[in-house]
Amino acid sequence: MHVPDGFIDAPTSAVTGAVAAGAIAVSLRGARRELDERTAPLAGLVAAFIFAVQMLNFPVAAGTSGHLLGGALAAILVGPCTGVLCVSVVLLMQGILFADGGLTALGVNITDMAIVTTVVAYALFRGLVKVLPRTRRSVTVASFVAALASVPAAALAFTFLYWIGGTTDVAIGKVATAMVGVHLLIGIGEAAITALTVGAVIAVRPDLVYGARGLTRKLRLRVNGELVDAPEAGPAAVPAAARSHRKLWITGLVTSLVLAGFVSFYASANPDGLEKVAADKGIDEQAEEHASAGSPLADYGVEDIADARVSGGLAGVIGVGVTVVAGSTVFWAVRRRRGDDTSPASTSGSGTSV
Repeated sequence: MHVPDGFIDAPTSAVTGAVAAGAIAVSLRGARRELDERTAPLAGLVAAFIFAVQMLNFPVAAGTSGHLLGGALAAILVGPCTGVLCVSVVLLMQGILFADGGLTALGVNITDMAIVTTVVAYALFRGLVKVLPRTRRSVTVASFVAALASVPAAALAFTFLYWIGGTTDVAIGKVATAMVGVHLLIGIGEAAITALTVGAVIAVRPDLVYGARGLTRKLRLRVNGELVDAPEAGPAAVPAAARSHRKLWITGLVTSLVLAGFVSFYASANPDGLEKVAADKGIDEQAEEHASAGSPLADYGVEDIADARVSGGLAGVIGVGVTVVAGSTVFWAVRRRRGDDTSPASTSGSGTSV
């Protein structure tokens, strides 16, 4: 659903750019509350994993493919504000390095693919986990439903933006029907990938899943005939192996590299949902050449490497590496800022003298 330059007019692109900038500013502030010693190292990896899986287009209908958007996955794993930042980092890397998604349309893409998907998915996810049994399976089920709903929601958001600022004269009803129809199918793939990934992380490190926090019932003990909450175990009571996230981080990074560097070669070559609808309905008549079309990594291939398998695989590996570094740098800085805000020096003046 990467919108290229020329689909949406300049005024609408400017407004969505301002919306995206405001949402990122709010998310940076919110991420300070979400990121801690458990999730901060994971957030950069989530961005890299989303980048890798977005290279894996899967067939959804005759001549059409789809790929992960990632907003639901990121929000559930590391929190909604951090999730917006994860997807935004991916979109920025894709737009600048790989000529995927227009640069003037970056605000449109962040609004559509990062903000709408994350907000819709996490709101639905939180509602579901409140009414479902408090189990790990319920988290996985809620992840599936939330991810499924987030994709057609993004399709509707694009349709709304196109209705406001589309550059071609196309009946908006036809655009809405085509976009929602194909993205409902894509949403099934999104839901499956999200649920499988969340379920896998919960199976080995449930404490790292932001959306699963608070779902474990407190242990209660009977004391003098009354039930009281058992004291929480301190960090020293948790085995060192369980506290360490290094193994999960390495496993996730290796998985991302394999997906982007090898499995991506077997992805569907059919146009994705937006590309197909744009071609069928004439939306792409005003499409412009990407400003980064001359990038040595444009179209997910390395310039001057003739072998398509090697070229695409190397581009995928580079993309994962750049994204994990960029994402980790952003989230490390946000985490450090939170530490500065809560340091003893920052609170030493909060008392009053007498």
